[in-house]
Amino acid sequence: MTDSIENRIAEQRAHLESTLDEIENKLNVPKQFNRYADKAKSSYDENPVPWIVGATAVAISIVGIVAWAIFSDDE
Repeated sequence: MTDSIENRIAEQRAHLESTLDEIENKLNVPKQFNRYADKAKSSYDENPVPWIVGATAVAISIVGIVAWAIFSDDE
């Protein structure tokens, strides 16, 4: 009887430890940032075209906003 209780306690402790490790990993901002940075880098390495198109679109948008702010009629 006590062996089964001790086994259940050990299982519950292992489960709790695993759950706490998962929570720690999800809340660890530097680790998550590095994970997403590695994922983005591998995505760029596989196919850089969408990244280049996206960067170009952002640059054009910024230039357009700056031009609109400079040349807009403020009257």
